[in-house]
Amino acid sequence: MKIYYYRDAEPALEKILNRTIKIDPSAATAVTNIVEDVKKHGDKALLKYTRRFSHVTLAPHELIVKQDYCRKCLEQADRELLKIIKEAADNIRKFHEFQKQESWLREFPDHVKLGQRVTPIDRVGVYVPGGKAFYPSTLLMNVIPAQIAGVKEIVVATPPELFYKNPLLGAVLAMLNLKEIYLAGGAQGIAALAFGTETIPRVDKIVGPGNLYVSLAKREVFGYVDIDMIAGPSEVCVLADGHANPEWVALDLLSQAEHRTGYEAAILVTNSETLAEKVGEQIYYHLRFSSYKEKIEKILDEYGAIIVVDDMMMGAEVVNRIAPEHLEICSKEYDRLLKAIRHAGAIFVGEYSSEPVGDYWAGPNHVLPTGGTARFFSPLGVYDFVKRSSIISYSKAAIMRHADKIAKFAISEDLHFHGKAVTARVAEIRGMEAAERQMRK
Repeated sequence: MKIYYYRDAEPALEKILNRTIKIDPSAATAVTNIVEDVKKHGDKALLKYTRRFSHVTLAPHELIVKQDYCRKCLEQADRELLKIIKEAADNIRKFHEFQKQESWLREFPDHVKLGQRVTPIDRVGVYVPGGKAFYPSTLLMNVIPAQIAGVKEIVVATPPELFYKNPLLGAVLAMLNLKEIYLAGGAQGIAALAFGTETIPRVDKIVGPGNLYVSLAKREVFGYVDIDMIAGPSEVCVLADGHANPEWVALDLLSQAEHRTGYEAAILVTNSETLAEKVGEQIYYHLRFSSYKEKIEKILDEYGAIIVVDDMMMGAEVVNRIAPEHLEICSKEYDRLLKAIRHAGAIFVGEYSSEPVGDYWAGPNHVLPTGGTARFFSPLGVYDFVKRSSIISYSKAAIMRHADKIAKFAISEDLHFHGKAVTARVAEIRGMEAAERQMRK
C-alpha cells in the first residue's frame, strides 16, 4: 500500500471516493426484461429463467422447500458450530431489542390528540445468495430485526442449484423458525417476491445481499415494494495514532480486501509516519502467505491508501469525507475522536474491537451503508421493518378555533375544496348552535 501525506493524497482519495461497480448496460436491460416477464407471466417465467440461469428444472410445487427438510438439517448439523451461531443470534437479538419503537398519543389544548402509531410490515422477503459460500451471519442480521419488529410473515428466497448441497442453510432457517422458503434466485427471484406468482405470494419489502443482477432487480422493483439498500463497494477505514499495533491494523485492512470483489477500499489514516511504515511492512509480510495474494494486492493498489495527517482531528475530518462502511478508532484519544465522527456505518472503538467482532458476534447489524452512503443511510435495523402512521384527532372546539386559518392557507394554494371541507363543518356547527339558541328562546 502506498503512503501519502495528506497534502498529496487528493488524487488517491478521489479515486477511492469515486469508485463504482461497472455495470454493463446489457445487464441492466436484461434485468428489466426478466422482471417484466415474471411480473406478467408468474411461475412460467420464473421457472424458465431458473432453467436458464440455475440449470435446474423445477415444477411449480418444487419451488417450495418443505419444513421437514430444514428440521432434518438442524438435527444433523454440527453441534458446536450450531451452538456458536445460536450465541451470535442471541447477541444480535439483545442489541436489536433496544431499537423497538413505541406508538404514542398526546393530548393538546381544546382536546386535540396527536400521535404516531408504529406497526410492523406485514410481509418481508429475505434474499439469501446461493453462490459458493453461504453466510449464516448475514441471514441472522436480516431476519432477527424483522422478527423483533413483529413481522408476521418472513419469506426466504434462494437459488436452487446449491440449496440441497448446503445443509447448514437449512439448519439455520429451521433455527430461526422460518417456514416459508422458496427456491427462486437471481433477478427472477427478486421479481417473484416483488410481484408474486401463482406459487409465491408477493411481499411488501425485500432485504438481503446478492450479485449484480440481484442488486439491479432490487433497484428495478423499488417503488412496487420497499428494499433495504443497493449494496455498493465496501470499505474499512482505520483511524490510528502511534500507539496502535501495526500488525493488528494491517490484518484489519487485509480482512476487508479479502472479500475480493475488486472494489473494496482499505484505508489507514494516521498522524504517525512510523506507524504508516510499519503497517505497510506488515501488509507485505502477511500477504506472502495468502493464497489470494495477487487479487488482494491488486485491490490494495487500486483502492488502498495510508494517509498521514498532521493531527488526529484532521484525521477525523478525512474519515468524515470518506464516510466509511466500517471505521476503527485505534487511539488513546478515542473519546474525543468518536465525538468528531459524523459519517460512518459502524464504529469500532479501541484496539480490541476488530471489524470481525461486529461482523459476527457483538450484536449490532453488519448490513451497513457502503460506498460513502453513510453520509445519509443507516445500518439495517428494527426500524426498517416498521411503518409509522400519524394520528390526528381534532375536537369541535379546535376546528372552530382554527378553521378560518386552515381554509385561508388552502385557498392560497388554489385548493378551494380543501378550504370548504373545513368551513362546511364550521358552518354546520354554527347553524346547529343558532338553532339551539332559537329553541331556548
